[in-house]
Amino acid sequence: MMEYIGATGAPVKLDAVPIEDGIDFRFLLSFAIDSDPSGNAQDGKFSPYWANTLTPESIAAIKQSHPNVKALASISGCSWGNKVLRWYNPVDVQRWISNAVTSLSSIARQYHLNSIDFDYENFPRRDSTFTYCIGELITLLKNQSVISLATIAPYHKTTAPYIELFEKYGDVIDFVNYQFYTDKVRKPRSYVEAFELMKVVGLNPMENNFSSKD
Repeated sequence: MMEYIGATGAPVKLDAVPIEDGIDFRFLLSFAIDSDPSGNAQDGKFSPYWANTLTPESIAAIKQSHPNVKALASISGCSWGNKVLRWYNPVDVQRWISNAVTSLSSIARQYHLNSIDFDYENFPRRDSTFTYCIGELITLLKNQSVISLATIAPYHKTTAPYIELFEKYGDVIDFVNYQFYTDKVRKPRSYVEAFELMKVVGLNPMENNFSSKD
């Protein structure tokens, strides 16, 4: 089970969430963003913007109490305040990747994180760098044992860049966390149809684990 938490800024505590010990439970801290507080891009230097009640101490405590709990940083999201967040093409992709590895490694150590979720929801018309930057970032974080698991979170308007990422770097992507709620799925049959469509377009749940963000 995955639960996005901390995005609204409202005070929220991990121990308020009921957890069954027999179920793998992943908290996705929302969000770590490559920007300053005004929403200006920072060239791969990510900062945590989730609720300040989600402290490193609280994450360590919940993981100690429940060995089945994992904590992830979810990257980007749709907006920060009134600022729409977008993937942008870095001027120097190697510098962006290096900065991202350094900043996310620091956040992972500070907050006792096991994994990272990539939730970019807005893209420029001419994106030429997303697949390479994110694919190499995941690869380096795994090779350096910073994370053990990586997930991606496409929805119906962002399938194209995520399909390309999945096709080229699927061996380092563990979960496709598709946002079915954006398809306005209301009935079990419609859910199955949407699930099957994702297989057709290339986000194949038979090759990697597949979950839903709803």
